[in-house]
Amino acid sequence: MSGVTASKTAITYLRVSTVDQATRGGREEGFSIPAQREANTRKAESLGAIIIEEFVDAGESGTSAVKRPELQRMLAYVREHQVDYCIVHKLDRLARSRADDVSIHFALKQAGVTLVSTSENIDETPSGMLMHGIMSSIAEFYSRNLANEVTKGMVQKASTGGTVSRAPLGYKNIHVTDELGRINRTVEIDVSRAHLVTWAFYRYSEGDVTLRGLLDELTARGLRTRPTPKWPSRPLTVTVLHKLLRNPYYKGEIHYRSVIYPGLHEPLVDPDTWQQVQDLLSAHATAGTHQRTNNHYLRGSVYCGSCGSRLMVTKARNRWGTEYRNLICSGRARKITDCQRQAMAAELIEELIEDEYRSIALSPELRDSIEELVLEDFDHLRDASAEERKQMEAQRIELAAQRQKLLDAHYAGAIPVDLLKSEQERIATQLHRIQEQLTVVDADFEQARSVLADTLDLTRDCHSAYLEASDNTRRLFNQAFFAKIYIDEDDETRERSVRVDYNEPFDHLLSRLVPARVHHELEAKKTARPALPESGSEVDTGGTAKVQGSHTDTLVELEGHNKYQVPVVDPANSQPDPIWNRARSNAPMAAEI
Repeated sequence: MSGVTASKTAITYLRVSTVDQATRGGREEGFSIPAQREANTRKAESLGAIIIEEFVDAGESGTSAVKRPELQRMLAYVREHQVDYCIVHKLDRLARSRADDVSIHFALKQAGVTLVSTSENIDETPSGMLMHGIMSSIAEFYSRNLANEVTKGMVQKASTGGTVSRAPLGYKNIHVTDELGRINRTVEIDVSRAHLVTWAFYRYSEGDVTLRGLLDELTARGLRTRPTPKWPSRPLTVTVLHKLLRNPYYKGEIHYRSVIYPGLHEPLVDPDTWQQVQDLLSAHATAGTHQRTNNHYLRGSVYCGSCGSRLMVTKARNRWGTEYRNLICSGRARKITDCQRQAMAAELIEELIEDEYRSIALSPELRDSIEELVLEDFDHLRDASAEERKQMEAQRIELAAQRQKLLDAHYAGAIPVDLLKSEQERIATQLHRIQEQLTVVDADFEQARSVLADTLDLTRDCHSAYLEASDNTRRLFNQAFFAKIYIDEDDETRERSVRVDYNEPFDHLLSRLVPARVHHELEAKKTARPALPESGSEVDTGGTAKVQGSHTDTLVELEGHNKYQVPVVDPANSQPDPIWNRARSNAPMAAEI
């Protein structure tokens, strides 16, 4: 400012919209930050003002004033300091929203600050205010129109299988130049991380590791996030790992604006394994088994028999440093019920539940009858598989055509996004069901026979299978058989016992069987029971006091031996159960069921 004495003060505000512009000095917005600074400095000199403070939002969008930290700091600064001018290169550097422009301009006027643009002729005259309003409206129109065009381009890219956002961990964004010299943005596999991501899915699908345990293993193997201009590379967190395992991108799908598209990128995991991981994650959430350090396979399955609240697993140490686990009533611990149940040793409850599995068994005769009936159905399925496969293939082709027509209609603007999403979900569900049925049809029937035999052999002694199972398999056992496991306690003797609510279909099947604990009580009362009546005498079938059995560790039917059988009736519809009675009619009743 040669020969001019600066008597005015000014501040400048600089902004670029993207981090790329801020770091590379691009010209997409017209000027880089250094160029804006130079123009604003020249303007200040022409006004005879000295710049006392500079505010720079690098890589911040102009569509929201609230999200720009330097803009907010500038508005606070002018309220506390004497400032004559606020200099910007263009009005759209200050705001791309008419509402934001009005509020920012009002705040500056309240502080006695005059807004100056180096590129536009705005002042406090009527023509200057008109120009200000026009330029502000143009900036908002440009922003909204640009957003609309970008959205349409991203939808088109997603519909062709392209990745429209930053590639997830295991992939990386790259620029590829084609034979015509055009630069295409795409993704490729990150060889340093992809194998670890794939391993994470297969490791978790085994079902015997928590998210925290999996994270520790991945960290030990060297999996870290990609570095960014703001953040260095660092280990994952449990939340990030959970989102990674939930991301359908890894099985080859693109989800954009609630629409599912098949991706062009190479999947890191097959759909079956991905779905198995989702089932495990959902099973943990459904049972209330969050991934915690204090994890136990009974968590989420056991309930207080007094108040019905869930039992929580806790750890404690005695004065000698020995650690042990207890089950406590959550209703009492959180003071939401008046339950007075004391803490129970987890080891004791484990033994009670192990003993309850003695009651889940099938006699050899009943096992053979069930196998015969199922194999008979297998033969019918095999005969019908050829025709059924043709029908399902035709249905799959028709659904694929419907999905393509649906996308075409969406691109043409004929259907809204919400309808597109619901229809896509319907078609995807039907395609998944058909694929499952095709898998069943294509299955090896001889292998199915072998699996059936092994499974039925297992049902002959669930107790032994449960004892030999890992903790995770025991959790799956409990979730499969029982809706809830109640732990009861006798008020006088303090003796504890197990009471269960079965899941379907076990509630229908196993309701006809007497638990082993009841049989133990009956055996204890045997000496007090009268002798059984002679053949032909009247038999009292009311109550369980007449139940008979030759083995106290297993169970017998409520009706006793064949001599005292009564028809089996389904309580839900008061009709005989055909499958159960078919099995019973084909197999002589044994004392050990």
